[in-house]
Amino acid sequence: MRLFNNDRFNKAVNIPNPLYQSVQGRYFVGQTEHICFGKGKNGWGGLVNKYKSDVDLFVNAFTITNHSDQPFEAEIWFNPIPPGKPIISRNVTPANTALSPLPKPKVKIAYSECVEGLPRKGVMAFRRIVPPQSTLTSDEDGKFIFPPGGSFIIYLLSPTNEIIQAEVAFGWFEKEGSKGRVPWSEEPYK
Repeated sequence: MRLFNNDRFNKAVNIPNPLYQSVQGRYFVGQTEHICFGKGKNGWGGLVNKYKSDVDLFVNAFTITNHSDQPFEAEIWFNPIPPGKPIISRNVTPANTALSPLPKPKVKIAYSECVEGLPRKGVMAFRRIVPPQSTLTSDEDGKFIFPPGGSFIIYLLSPTNEIIQAEVAFGWFEKEGSKGRVPWSEEPYK
């Protein structure tokens, strides 16, 4: 048996999915402005997949930064209708800035501060405690998937009478997707 011959070998390279999505121009990053909440008022920031986007949203990573000296609780909601008037963040960019023209995301980062009550509908999937003067990071590898009309919302609960400043940031990718829709979706994120 000959160990070496002139046979050609096929090379295979494994790259992480976020890098692959970035090379394809489908990976985006961004964050909210500072979100103020406290004294019984809450805040939120999230990824909102508009009803007519025709893409599925894959949440890859999120962070919550707490600028205060008090911990607070963050609830992660799937497909809710959050209270308050949403503000659309302009702090968004494609991860691959070598492309020309630069791709634009269909998914939006929205946020609101000093709101009352809790989100309607949807599911509160899990909670996290955000320690003081720190950033909580979560890598989800694209496993949270939302069709058009869906949303991934981080709801920031008022802990005390103190005013808290925080922001949330996201990494996500978008792919032309299912024609499924979240049935109770509203269109406040224009």
